[in-house]
Amino acid sequence: MITAIVFIQADVSHISQVAEQIAAIDGVSEVYSVTGELDLIAMVRVREVDDVAKVVADQLNKVEGVLSTQTQIAFQTFSQHDLEAAFSIGLDTP
Repeated sequence: MITAIVFIQADVSHISQVAEQIAAIDGVSEVYSVTGELDLIAMVRVREVDDVAKVVADQLNKVEGVLSTQTQIAFQTFSQHDLEAAFSIGLDTP
């Protein structure tokens, strides 16, 4: 599974509509509206690295109201959920 984080600058008068259209794209798992220099962040989860281009370049970038994007590919995932699972291998405490 490939995870890409897409930073999006959007037309501020249409952020909700842009976010909804992006969220409807196959391969986009979440879209967050955020503060700061960016307007939206989209999480793209696909099977192959070539599929990132199909989602971002072929679809997401063509959503009306998307002004620019920057895509980051994740190498490895670290999360509290993953750490808890790793450390709870067969250890039951009373």
